[in-house]
Order: sequence, then C-alpha cells, then structure tokens
Amino acid sequence: MSAVCTTTTTTFPLSPDHVRRPAAAVPPAVRRGAWQLGYGEATSLRASGASVLRIRQGRVWVTRDATDQWGSEDLVLAPGETLRIEAGQRIVMEPWDTHGATYSWDAE
Repeated sequence: MSAVCTTTTTTFPLSPDHVRRPAAAVPPAVRRGAWQLGYGEATSLRASGASVLRIRQGRVWVTRDATDQWGSEDLVLAPGETLRIEAGQRIVMEPWDTHGATYSWDAE
C-alpha cells in the first residue's frame, strides 16, 4: 500500500446509560487489507498522498478538517461508500452505531 496514514485510536468512556454490545463478527474476506474500529473508538488519519477511504462494514461518522476552500464537514458513510481524501488532509472518524466498522485506506 503506498498510502500512508498516522492513526491514533481513542476509546471514549461509556456512560452508564449505554450497554456495551459485542462487536459484530467480521467475515475474513472483509478483514483482508482493512482496519476495524470498535464501538466507542475514534481514529484520526492524515493522507500523505491522495487517498480513498472505503467503508467495508458498518457505518462511520467522518469529520474532515477545514481547508482554504471549505469549512469542516461531517459525513456518515455506509458499506460500499468511498471518500476521496486530498494529500495533507486530516479526517477523524468513529463508528456511527454500536456495531463498530471496518474500513480500508488506499492510494488513489
């Protein structure tokens, strides 16, 4: 993979009102070449070159940093959806629901 990203994963404390659910089973074919985010985790990724974020399983909430052309942007991506990330751009993402998510990050 020629795309390089830096990843920091943070697990947020759960409130007593939330019950932690076990992560959904991820088929091996989905896991190959992919990363997983569990419920309550977030990750920050910065593209070293033009890249594509592809959601393989689950839904994710993605926030793009503001640029000179537009303000920060929040998106929800579902399985099969992609997001083009420009070189140097940073995103933060976390699973949209309690099932976690699986994604890939590839050079464009």
